[in-house]
Amino acid sequence: MSRVPYASTVGSIMFAMISTRPDIAQAVGAVTRYMANPGSEHWSTVKSVLRYVKGTSNVALSCGGSDFISSGYVDSDFAGDLDKRKSTTGFVFTLANGASALHIARNPIPGRSILECIITLFMKKWKKEH
Repeated sequence: MSRVPYASTVGSIMFAMISTRPDIAQAVGAVTRYMANPGSEHWSTVKSVLRYVKGTSNVALSCGGSDFISSGYVDSDFAGDLDKRKSTTGFVFTLANGASALHIARNPIPGRSILECIITLFMKKWKKEH
């Protein structure tokens, strides 16, 4: 694994994720957890993400419609990170059928419930922006 450009490749797909590809955020978040000591299974996952990006290069998110209806969606897994026993929570807000805000993060502390994790993450994000 010492000859594999793991960090460089992950950095490149992270740039794509931030710039134009929010659909790969969960996968990128998963592979960045192993930057210090990646294994062959992590490199295989990175290559799968690259194949996915190549195969969906003609797909785009778009806003459409004349009514500007805003909606919000949130989801969380409960201790889905088996290594650290922490949950991953994400939310997306849409406006006119297009994503306007997206955030996915691993919760810093294990929560007692999914609702507690969601509220904690949402409040931290809100405080950071205001």
